Amino acid sequence: MINKELPKDVHYILKKLHHHGHEAFIVGGCVRDLMIGKVPKDWDLTTSAEPSQVKALFSRTVDTGLEHGTVTILKNKVGYEITTYRVDGKYENHRKPKAVAFTKCLKEDLKRRDFTINAMAYNEESGFVDLFGGERDLELGMIRCVGDPDERFHEDALRMLRAIRFAARFGFEIESETGRAISLLSKLIEKISAERVKMELTKILCSKNPDYISKLVHYGLMPYVIPEFMPCVGLSQNHAYHVYDVDEHTYKALKEIKRNEALRWAIFLHDIGKGYSKSTDDEGTDHFYGHSKISVELSKTILSRLKFDNKTKNHILKLIAYHDYRFEPNAKSLRKAVAHMGIDTFRDYLAVQEADVRAQAPNKLQARLDDLDIKKQHFEVLMASKHCLTIQDLNIRGKDLMDLGVEKGEKIGMLLKALLEIVIEEPEMNKKKLLLEKAEILIHKG
Repeated sequence: MINKELPKDVHYILKKLHHHGHEAFIVGGCVRDLMIGKVPKDWDLTTSAEPSQVKALFSRTVDTGLEHGTVTILKNKVGYEITTYRVDGKYENHRKPKAVAFTKCLKEDLKRRDFTINAMAYNEESGFVDLFGGERDLELGMIRCVGDPDERFHEDALRMLRAIRFAARFGFEIESETGRAISLLSKLIEKISAERVKMELTKILCSKNPDYISKLVHYGLMPYVIPEFMPCVGLSQNHAYHVYDVDEHTYKALKEIKRNEALRWAIFLHDIGKGYSKSTDDEGTDHFYGHSKISVELSKTILSRLKFDNKTKNHILKLIAYHDYRFEPNAKSLRKAVAHMGIDTFRDYLAVQEADVRAQAPNKLQARLDDLDIKKQHFEVLMASKHCLTIQDLNIRGKDLMDLGVEKGEKIGMLLKALLEIVIEEPEMNKKKLLLEKAEILIHKG
């Protein structure tokens, strides 16, 4: 039960509505979070008052969704969404109701909500309102639809992904009838916009249980969301460095990397090309030649389809492209790798590499971790030493090359790149006099 005091402003809003003869409750996720001892990030309220009545009572409001009964009350620079009790009309495209009707009955409002753990309400006068067993399901660790799951998912197909997202967030199971309905209606997810799908998938991947992305396979959603992943499901890897099927390796690797959108997506997609590149040699060993390149091409299609912004998409693609990149654990090889990838990409590359190897054969783990530790040590030394790693770090500029008679344009860039390669091989060469001498030699070579 809830035994914490509500924030002062929330208390004020509820009291004011109550004082003027209206019912008002906190509702949904904030009630759920209070029940499990978490501090809510957002406070959603519901009331019997209609939007015009709410606006009349509070001096600062924003019309955030009047057609659905929602007004935002501004208090001390914080917005509190308050929605009139409503009954949803017929849903369009398995996503949103075409129209809503206001009601004075809290039960009618609560029974239109998605899951029991999100259909609880509370105020200090009436106490805790739980009409559908949300408290019990929190105790059981269960995601269960309010009422008929078939009806809930027909209304809004995105709820199928939300069910998995909440299960991943809390480490809960999905109740059997709710799960059955997802499996039966999974194709409806095609009706949902790519942006909404991407948002839910990212929340699953960035949860405490990113391996719950496997539930998309279990409940039949993956073929409609990321069909490119399906050839990896159950795909064996008979190889000295692998003991898990490709999909199982992916789920395990996801649990080994920190919560970060680009890192989690890179790990999820890093081996997707293996489903399209498997071969077996005469000794029965499996190989996946060129899988990194195929993974990049498939991932480019997937990330574009899901409407990722270009910066995030390109960073994920670079990590996928380099995830299997190998180099000798010495200072010179590391300088080349960092200069090739860029510092930020290299830092994330190390994280991806570690997660990848931790999900491979346990008997090979320590040797690969030792190799990574040496590379990390060299990287720390490199960062501390401020070695030249980019053209901008060179102690020579394009103007210096033009003073030597090189015409402005592409040739300048080519020369600077060649000089950078020299300095990466021999850091002590990053002196203007030496670089000018090298530049003259390169110029005369043509």
